[in-house]
Amino acid sequence: MESGLGSNRNERHWIFKDDSWFSQFRNGSNPWMARYAYALIFLVSNLLAWAVRDYGHNAFPEMEKLKNCQGGRGCLGAEGVLRVSLGCFAFYFVMFLSTAGNSRMYNCRDSWHSGWWSAKIGLWIALTVTSFLVPTFIVQIYGEIAHFGAGVFLLVQLVSVISFITWLNDCCQSEKTAERCHIHVMLLATAAYIICIFGIIMMYIWYAPEPSCLLNIFFITWTLVLLQLMTSASLHPKINSGFLTPGLMGLYVVFICWCAIRSEPAGESCNRKAEASNKTDWLTIISFIVALLAMVIATFSTGIDSQCFQFSKKEARTEDAVPYCYGFFHFVFATGAMYFAMLLIGWNTHHTIKRWTIDVGWTSTWVRIVNEWLAVCVYLWMLVAPVILKWRQTSESA
Repeated sequence: MESGLGSNRNERHWIFKDDSWFSQFRNGSNPWMARYAYALIFLVSNLLAWAVRDYGHNAFPEMEKLKNCQGGRGCLGAEGVLRVSLGCFAFYFVMFLSTAGNSRMYNCRDSWHSGWWSAKIGLWIALTVTSFLVPTFIVQIYGEIAHFGAGVFLLVQLVSVISFITWLNDCCQSEKTAERCHIHVMLLATAAYIICIFGIIMMYIWYAPEPSCLLNIFFITWTLVLLQLMTSASLHPKINSGFLTPGLMGLYVVFICWCAIRSEPAGESCNRKAEASNKTDWLTIISFIVALLAMVIATFSTGIDSQCFQFSKKEARTEDAVPYCYGFFHFVFATGAMYFAMLLIGWNTHHTIKRWTIDVGWTSTWVRIVNEWLAVCVYLWMLVAPVILKWRQTSESA
């Protein structure tokens, strides 16, 4: 029995090392290739949700019989998005339950994650079709839960981004690379601050053209204050983290602030960019496609970054250890399914949203703004927490 298992393991190891990427994918021997297949399924679900939202009324008029739409014509699109999202969530949640806790390759759960694609694609299609047959009240309940799930996804993504920034800073400040990377760090930090200031100035020009635009002025000015706060905290003598991390975090919060203001509904006098894009043109379509691809890429990159959520001591990596946490990977995609639903309906289950738009509405704006403030709070806590812990340990020993 053991010899049979060993020969199977050696056979898979040989395929993993020597075969082409197509052979690895077909034989289910490469979990790194599997993640691209899961990302492709996620992208197709996004596109299907968009198609149901924007063109479902004309293409699927019989869907009216499957639901009790109380929100008018736009409600069909919103509920259609939720139904596609429900099917996608169910698929990745099943994958999460079936792979969570697996830490070794060359077993049945590893094979299920990396292979059996015909069965899994059939499962995904069946769950998506089933989501259009469930009663409306279940979809409404899922829509409320999806608000929470999308918030969890944003939090996980936020921690992942901050962990990457702090990891990059630690690598640049390590003894081996500190002298060699000193100039590169200064150039990168300087470029980050220049882009941050330039972005803030452009947001004042585009989104606060008049003194009456008090809300946008507050959003932009408070972002500038947060940038200064992060820089001051990072340069404190007891922390001394340098300019790189607050500069990169500044890019992140300025980008979130820009996304938040762009999410304001068209027709607002202070959002001239939204008014300019009120008509569907090639630029609007390109912006929508880029936003959709960015969401898939963000979900993909966050899903393989489970190390920033390991609070226990890291054990030595064995030869047959999984390359990334399968359960966490599918959990991120499951919450990502809720997140793309919220973006496509503007975080409002009865929201009528324009074609070729994504994440538009006052709810979307405030979600972005709160996410920006939360990002700064998490970053500041990650700076201050080691100092507080060290101070408490010193006080207890004294």
